[in-house]
Amino acid sequence: MSQPSDRILVRLAQLHPKLIDLSLGRIERLLAALGHPERNVPPAIHVAGTNGKGSTVAFLRAIFEAAGLRAHVYTSPHLVRFHERIRVAGSPVAEDALAELLEECERANGAAPITFFEITTAAAFLAFARAPADVLLLETGLGGRLDATNVIVPALCAITPVSLDHQHFLGDTLAAIAGEKAGILKRLVPAVVAHQEAGASAVIEARARALGAPLRRHGREWTAQPTPGGMVYRSAAQEWQLPTPALPGRHQIANAGLAAAIAEALEPRFGLNAAHVARGIGAAQWPARMQRLRHGPLVSLLPPGSELWLDGGHNPAAGRAIAAMLDDAGLDAAGRDAAGASGFHLVIGMLATKDAEGFLAPLIGRAASLSTVAVPGAEASLDAGELAAHARALGTTAEEAQGVGEAIGRIAARAGGPTRVLICGSLYLAGTVLAENG
Repeated sequence: MSQPSDRILVRLAQLHPKLIDLSLGRIERLLAALGHPERNVPPAIHVAGTNGKGSTVAFLRAIFEAAGLRAHVYTSPHLVRFHERIRVAGSPVAEDALAELLEECERANGAAPITFFEITTAAAFLAFARAPADVLLLETGLGGRLDATNVIVPALCAITPVSLDHQHFLGDTLAAIAGEKAGILKRLVPAVVAHQEAGASAVIEARARALGAPLRRHGREWTAQPTPGGMVYRSAAQEWQLPTPALPGRHQIANAGLAAAIAEALEPRFGLNAAHVARGIGAAQWPARMQRLRHGPLVSLLPPGSELWLDGGHNPAAGRAIAAMLDDAGLDAAGRDAAGASGFHLVIGMLATKDAEGFLAPLIGRAASLSTVAVPGAEASLDAGELAAHARALGTTAEEAQGVGEAIGRIAARAGGPTRVLICGSLYLAGTVLAENG
């Protein structure tokens, strides 16, 4: 059922002909008309990067909440409802409040061109400026330098791993993309940086030196490694024995380690300690990041005892992370475990703007089967046949399906017993799956 905010969001999407048009001029104009709410938000942690932004923010939110602190959170995109993007002091923004904020921004903007992300980011700043909280966790939407969130002077900046993605907006080399991400760095503001490939780290470090921004870098000032019982975070001042991250996958060790490094850097200001970090890392939740779906119509299509998993990763680095998860599941090249049971069947949908073969390549030979689907409602989606052709170009077979439900039904019919299915390839696909599964 449509709500007032849904109708306003449709109107706002018509204010600018381009969905993405990176610039700060339009949002700076609107924020000035609104009285500069971005200058009245709590101390902000600004997070950029290619992979792991959302997971890192989820760990940070859980750490702050474990310390009894209130966190505003801004993330994108949403999975099911827009309200997910704006968490005000711990809860998704209420419908009535969101509608009022959007209408206020619409009036202030008038008919001037502005992108959907820019005007909704302004609405988020209004929400955050008007409600008390201890910290703002602010995730960039795309890039960093010209991202609409890059209008604040934060308490700390963070950069997650940088890899190739959105090349048509950010540049076609790792160095160019790293330069855009490093655009969030501010003069004298400390920054915490995850592990980077050499081409990216050199760019980030050069930008930090030019700004006098102190850096805490993975592998230099801090490390995070798995242990038999969880993980260990080490720096010159600390050694924290931490639990296994609540978010599955070995790549979450790196994201949890980055959150721990940020917490350590912020300790003098917020009083965060090892106990807060441990509780947060062990409790964080973030939908569609190796999320197991336990109930719902899609789950019920599978035989009893089966597993249905969902991940929104969509670039080559995400493909490698999923491949590592399949490796950790102990599956052989035929996609079976040590007992001979069927391993993971992959159901994949992707946008045409993504590197489909780069995402698929690490998965080849690691799955029991591969089914392709279109991403419902996404104009830029590859259709099932196009995505299957990319799989065939890599030397594997793929079955085309009309939708996720059909793909799962076919897998179930062939399984003859408990099996495992992973739906992946797009956050937009993940959102439709969560909606369809209730």
